[in-house]
Order: sequence, then C-alpha cells, then structure tokens
Amino acid sequence: MQATLSEQELIRRDKLKELLEMGIDPYPAPLYEISHTAKDIKENYSEENKEAYKEISLAGRIMSVRDMGKANFAVLQDGTGRIQVYVKRDEICQGEDKTMYDQVWKKLLDIGDIIGVKGYGFITKTGETSIHVTSFTLLTKSLHPMPVTKEKDGEVFDQVTDLEFKYRQRYADLIVNPSVKETFIKITKMKNAIRAFLNERGGLEVDTPVLQSIPGGAAAKPFITHHNALDIPLYLRIANELYLKRLIVGGFEWVYEFSRNFRNEGMDRTHNPEFTVLEFYVAYKDYLWMMETTEQMLEQTAIATNGTSVVKINDKEIDFKPPYKRISIYDAIKEHTGIDVSNMDENSLLQTCRQLKIDADASMGKGKLIDALFGDKCEMHYVQPTFIIDYPVEMSPLTKKHRTKEGLVERFELIVNGKEIANAYSELNDPIDQRERFEDQVKLMERGDEEAMFIDYDFLRALEYGMPPTAGIGFGIDRLAMLLTGQVSIQDVLFFPQMRAEKTSSNTSPFVELN
Repeated sequence: MQATLSEQELIRRDKLKELLEMGIDPYPAPLYEISHTAKDIKENYSEENKEAYKEISLAGRIMSVRDMGKANFAVLQDGTGRIQVYVKRDEICQGEDKTMYDQVWKKLLDIGDIIGVKGYGFITKTGETSIHVTSFTLLTKSLHPMPVTKEKDGEVFDQVTDLEFKYRQRYADLIVNPSVKETFIKITKMKNAIRAFLNERGGLEVDTPVLQSIPGGAAAKPFITHHNALDIPLYLRIANELYLKRLIVGGFEWVYEFSRNFRNEGMDRTHNPEFTVLEFYVAYKDYLWMMETTEQMLEQTAIATNGTSVVKINDKEIDFKPPYKRISIYDAIKEHTGIDVSNMDENSLLQTCRQLKIDADASMGKGKLIDALFGDKCEMHYVQPTFIIDYPVEMSPLTKKHRTKEGLVERFELIVNGKEIANAYSELNDPIDQRERFEDQVKLMERGDEEAMFIDYDFLRALEYGMPPTAGIGFGIDRLAMLLTGQVSIQDVLFFPQMRAEKTSSNTSPFVELN
C-alpha cells in the first residue's frame, strides 16, 4: 500500500509536471554517449594533458549543490566515484534563452536527479579537479528525497546507519555509502578468485536443481512448495551435495557449483534463510587432500581480494596463510570443558549438556548433542583458521568411516573467527552403509527432529552403480565474504537480506531535502 506522500515528494512531483509543461522529457531515451568517468578525470587530468579532456561527456547523479548566484558547484556521482562540476549561467544560457539555467538548473533539479553534462576539465583555485559544464541534459528525475550525508575531501561521513533503511532500501544505501559498494566489489573479486583456482585445476562448474523432491545433502528444515502441473510437493534445496555426487557417479571427476540454498530456520548475524554455498567434489581424493587444497585456495583468494593473506575484523587480525591448526572434535571439547565425551552414550551426553547449561532435549540424538557441546563451549575460541577433524559417525550420515579410528568418520569443519566456514568429508560411497545411515535419520525424524535427513532412494540407486572414492566440501560463501570484507553481519554482504514485511506507516525515514 502506498504511504502518504511527504511534502518533499509532492514538491518533486510538481517539478516533474513543470518540466513536462516546458516540453522537457524527464525520462528521455536511454542512449547517452559517455566519453570519460569521474575516476579517470580525477586521477589523470593535468594541465599538461588537458587537451585529452577538452570534450568531456559524463553522466551521473547529483549528490550536492553549492549555489553561488550566477554560478553553481555541484557534485556528480557515476559508477566510478564523485567529481565536482561547475555550471555558469551565462555559458549554459545562449542568447535570450535563460530557461535551462534559471528555470531548470536553479528551480527544477533536485539532489538525486541524474543528468548528463558536457564540458572540459579544469582545476579550481583550491586545487580540485572539476568539469566546466557547457551544457547539460536531464536524464532521470528523482521523485524521492535522498538520505542525508556529508562529504569532505572526497570522504563521506555522517552516513545513514539505520539498519532498517540500509537493508530494506539497499539501492539508496549503495548511492550514499561508497564503502558499501566497495564491499560488494570485493565479494565479486573473491568469487572470481575461487572460480579461477578451481578452473585452473580442472574443476567443471555445473548447475543442479533448486526445486527438489527430496531435500537432501544436509540436516536442515526445508521450505516446502507445490508444483501445480505435477500435483506434488517440492522443496527448495537445502544443499546440492547429492546431485553433485550423482555427477561424480556419472564420470565427472571434479565438479563445483555456487549454490543458492534455502533453510527454513532462524535469522541472526551469521544466518539468512537464503544463502550461497560453494560445494565441490573430486574423485580419488580424501579429506586430508581437501584440507591442503582448502588452505591453498583460501590463501590465494584472500590475496586476490585484499592484496594480503591477513584480514582485519574489528580488533582481530586473521591470517589465511597455511598451515592451519588441526584438532579432533573430542579433543576440542575436552580442551574447553575439561570433560572427555568420547565414550559417552546418548543419555550421558544429554546429562552433560544439562550440567553445562546447554539447551538440549531427548529428541536430539547423540550427534546433535555433541554438536551442541562443541557449538556452545568450543567454537568461539577458534579465531585463526582451524580444522576440527574426525567427527563421530552419528554426526555425519554422508561421510566415510575413519580408516583407523572406530566410531569416527573422515570429516573436518573449518572454523574461522569462531564460526564454521567449511564442512568437508571423505565421501561415503558404500550404498549399503549409506542406506543404514539414512534409516537412522528417519528414526530421528520420528522422534521429532525436524532437521533429520529424508531417504533419497534415487541417490542410493546412483551409489549402487558405483561412486569412486571422493572428497567433497561445502563453503559458506557469505560467511567467507564477511571475513574477507571485514563485516560482522551477514546482512552486510547480501544485497537484499531477508526482512520482515515492511510497515505501511507514513514517512518516518531518514530523508530530508538538501536543496
């Protein structure tokens, strides 16, 4: 429902009407030839090469205006940054036609409008590289006031920090906060670096289904939808693991996918119901090889993203340079609780959790109880990259049994800054063992565990054809992005994080008119 328009919004609509009455199209055809960018001019213009900048055509958004009577200074922002422009009445208005300056520039333009300017480069008396405008064209009339920010010496301060505004109106946040845009540019560099690493080693990028008849590959509560034509329930994928393994069965030996996954669970600083995971699977490798590969990939990715393997999160410095510490999950629990849980049965684990004031109940099963112990008492202590290895079989229904340690599986999780970043296995390829593990998950589901895995009979059939020994891993790309961009909330690395429905009250947002 449309909220009541504010006085400022009504004024802008009146200006729009005046422009139309003057015969000026406030939303003209999209083609506007651009010869230079703000960044190019500011970085490269000089008196010595001014001939290269004597015919500039640039488009951008008006971010501020300084009125000096018969002349104005304004700041335009294009996709590369901001630049000052100088507009002089006598040069814009030719002959007796004073319309473009006196009526349009002075009265009908607003902060946020997008214009094209033509002119030439020069340096002001204060030493600022600028554009001397000889003509301008209105390209887009902005009908909503911009959030208030201030700029000095090219730096934006007093940025809008209201989180409701930032996440719900990301488009406006990107306009006024250049650092936000830089964060997402870094995330693209990060993804490109990962792709380059995998492609150079023979990885094949693939796509697998988002709508699945069985939500497999992880222990999580799915979103459920319905396919009308087939008249069947479908699930938004919680993981793409089982489909990638089908491709390994089919003969591909290294596949990967940046997978958009969905889990119908809670939201906090490190969880969003829609998120990105990178998973890759490599035939004839194991989890030990995967640890070394992970170290190499993350070091190269950190350097490609930031120019160094070291990242800063608040007052912490985290170094992705190998080697990373390795410790078993049982040893980690003993180290931080003083309790050896390696030989405990389910009831003893439940009592231990309650003794340590960890929220736990009888429906959880041995695997989830151990996971709760580690998550509540240990995880936050591992700031530098650390591999937590050799998990109990109950925690890992898709993982190969440990080759030397009874009751364990060949699995690791990578913990950085107190959070899981990656989860990897020597993959279970015994179809009989896999069927038994799935059946154990069904028993947990019957006890009330909403995150227990379904039995995927088609996947079991695929395994029966024979899957070679395989190593697999899944990376939380959004959490990795948080680390490499120095953000503390997952919402700051998602363009459009999930939010509650917007209230339809009248304008209470941080907008005021600036001119």
